[in-house]
Amino acid sequence: MYVSPFRLKMPPRGSVTLLLFFSIMFLSWRIGHGGKILIVPLEGSHWVNMDILIKALHSRGHFVDVVRTNKSWYIKDDSPHYKTVTVPVTEAFNPDFINPILERIIDTERGGSSFLNFASLQVEMFTAMFNIHGIMCKMATKMFEDKDLMNSLKEREYDLVLTDPAWGAGIMLAHALKLPLVYNVRWITSGEGHLAVAPSPLSYIPMTGSGLSDKMTFMQRVKNVIFYVIWQAQDVFLIDPQYQAVCDKFFGPEVRYSDLLKGADLWLMRVDFVFEFPRPTMPNVVYMGGFQCKPAEPLPEHLEEFVQSSGEHGVIIMSLGTFVSELPADMTNEIAAAFAKLPQKVIWRYKGDRPASLGNNTLIVDWMPQNDLLGHPKIKLFVAHGGTNGLQEAIYHGVPIVGLPIFFDQYDNLLRLKERGGAKILTLNAVDKDDNFLKAIQEVLNEPSYRMNMQRLSRLHRDTPMKPMDTALFWIEFVMRHKGAAHLRTESYRLPWYSYHSVDVVLSFLATVAAITFPSLLFFRCVCLEKCLKRKVNKK
Repeated sequence: MYVSPFRLKMPPRGSVTLLLFFSIMFLSWRIGHGGKILIVPLEGSHWVNMDILIKALHSRGHFVDVVRTNKSWYIKDDSPHYKTVTVPVTEAFNPDFINPILERIIDTERGGSSFLNFASLQVEMFTAMFNIHGIMCKMATKMFEDKDLMNSLKEREYDLVLTDPAWGAGIMLAHALKLPLVYNVRWITSGEGHLAVAPSPLSYIPMTGSGLSDKMTFMQRVKNVIFYVIWQAQDVFLIDPQYQAVCDKFFGPEVRYSDLLKGADLWLMRVDFVFEFPRPTMPNVVYMGGFQCKPAEPLPEHLEEFVQSSGEHGVIIMSLGTFVSELPADMTNEIAAAFAKLPQKVIWRYKGDRPASLGNNTLIVDWMPQNDLLGHPKIKLFVAHGGTNGLQEAIYHGVPIVGLPIFFDQYDNLLRLKERGGAKILTLNAVDKDDNFLKAIQEVLNEPSYRMNMQRLSRLHRDTPMKPMDTALFWIEFVMRHKGAAHLRTESYRLPWYSYHSVDVVLSFLATVAAITFPSLLFFRCVCLEKCLKRKVNKK
């Protein structure tokens, strides 16, 4: 029998036992020192990225519990990475709630850009937001009224609460349990997260929905201020009062929901400055944009065969995210007909009825491995709705975009890539007119600058000292080790608006100047009048 001269000697049995012992000790130490984290997530695409963070925390030995409702849309009750805390509710954020709203928004968007349509869209969005936060407040009330549930959560002695603050239930729960609070954040209940935690000059910080960049003319700055007022009015009159009512009931009126919202220990922002416009920030804001992105893995066999069959022309992929499963039939047929005229193959994530004009080059799927497809060398273009997750993956892999924004922040997200030369935006009311959709795709495919710009953004995004996920994990564990991060929190959120903007100081200066100046002027006026009177008397 041939024995290789390079064969390693087996260690003695005692060494194997010792190695096994230390391995068990190491794993036991990791398990014993793992933290306990309570997570209050959102549904839909927000849950998709939170789930990735949960898996990473679990892989580091942390124990994770996830608060969900019994009517949860995306959050499953059984998972190897977390255990669930289920809150029974009568209504929840799910397809039955969101689909009618989306249908009305799409109909309004297709009506054009008149003032009436704009006003209708704002009313629709305000109504939806009011109802969503109402559902969340009912869920929070249900939690706080359940004494057994609250006692059970307190007994588990969590190290922190991790929540997405676009809904406020997790914020109030952290206060009730007296735990450090960490955000996985882009949006808060009152709008974009930075507006609550960092200075945000309206001269170059565009408001969500304004469709503006950081370079504004005078009239655009006027528009930006108007949108700021709209957002503030929505918060003051529709959103904050609902959460404040819950705080009043369970914590007392001295606890202000707005203070709880702004008082988080750490804000893990799901953007970076490759994507976001440069702006002021704060020490407890940590940027982890693209933390969910990773190198592409091999495609399933049927998809790989389809992609390879595209030859030199390559493949276009299209997805409108987790919320939008289908579009109006006439628009769908227009999109399908445009795809049929292209030499590229198309993979389209779509759940509606099969379009009558669908070409042989188009494959419709219920689900697709989006990240793995974007990382495939044959992918030439991504048709996307403008959600943050998809755009970050496109940046990571350097794939240009044709954007079809539908609602909320999607147009603003796409605008950031358009300003950097990596995307072209097409509004819904323009899709089925004059072959606009086909022309937009051909422009992005045939103009090399789109791909070159996205690849440049990809290089910038990847050129960091730590991967975004590693950064996020470090700071979560930092808060766990130090029982919070109070030294990073500014006191600005405790100040009333007039103190924050030094209005009281300016008024006191003006009052002091007036107090000094007015008596002097009065004295000189009296002296002058007396002299005038004397002159008149002398003349007589």
